[in-house]
Amino acid sequence: MVTGCTILPRVVLASIPGSTLENNPLHDPAVRRVPVYLPPSYDGIRQFPVIYLLSGFASTGRSFLNYSFGRQTVPEMTDELIKKGLMRETLVVMPDCMTRYGGSQYLDSPATGAYETYLTDELIPFIDRTFRTLENRKFRALAGKSSGGFGALRLGMRHPDLFSAVACHSGDMGFELAYLPNFPHAARILEKYRGSLSFFLETYESLDKKPRSDFPLLDIMAMAAAYSPDPLKPAPENMRLPFKPLTCELIPEVWQQWLAFDPLVMIGSEACREALDSLNLLYLDCGSHDEYHLQFGHRRFSALAEAAGIRHLYEEFPDSHADTSYRYRTSLPLLASAIAG
Repeated sequence: MVTGCTILPRVVLASIPGSTLENNPLHDPAVRRVPVYLPPSYDGIRQFPVIYLLSGFASTGRSFLNYSFGRQTVPEMTDELIKKGLMRETLVVMPDCMTRYGGSQYLDSPATGAYETYLTDELIPFIDRTFRTLENRKFRALAGKSSGGFGALRLGMRHPDLFSAVACHSGDMGFELAYLPNFPHAARILEKYRGSLSFFLETYESLDKKPRSDFPLLDIMAMAAAYSPDPLKPAPENMRLPFKPLTCELIPEVWQQWLAFDPLVMIGSEACREALDSLNLLYLDCGSHDEYHLQFGHRRFSALAEAAGIRHLYEEFPDSHADTSYRYRTSLPLLASAIAG
């Protein structure tokens, strides 16, 4: 060992081809670079369970590797937990499902690409072929925060054959509280850009420093591309906004398209309830001061799960939406125990 050097956690940056992402309407790359954390005992022989960790909106898997003063990266946090005996050894895979609009919500959409299919049909098999994993739903978990939490919960409800544990941190739900307050902001920004999504996006992308004040419109565009796509129009007009830009009135039929993706609506499906009930662990948490009012949606989801007899754990903590990656220190050990081989 070289004296004076620090050994960092082992992270492999895998280049993963995605045939399902080829020729996507936004011309986003089909080959994605995905960080894979390898636990201390990984030797290429012993097999390990896997946690798939989904990033939030405007972030991607490599965002979990970013150094920030006073805060551990996710691989550093995981490594420390394992070495202190607080977490079982597991791989942690950090997918890249970024789009030109800032995110895909981890679902298939003709406006962005087939990101759900990419995850389930290409990414997971690639990881199982390339690394020493335990290839069974019993040894596979999903987790994420914000849009990543939404993605983890939704994918867990839709693919019980693939995952046996889910952690949702401040995931998008209760859409009428989480999204509706942003509609007037988005409408005002759109008016500034002559009512043209194309003009807005071209201008936004051309700037070295993106104006924070314009971000709400980008966020609503990404959600509309995911929830209410319009494949008959060319990008970036290939979506239906859920409101009339001039008056900000809701367009009921489009808003209903959005609501179909709300976990509070999805849990009303018997198939989704059965999927959740089959999990070894369903963990949710949210900050009690969340700026997007997600705590109210999480409380409602927990109540619906309890009424349906679905075993789960819901926790609130005294914080807001941003900078809460420390909560993985709670969920990752629980997930690792739930999928331990």
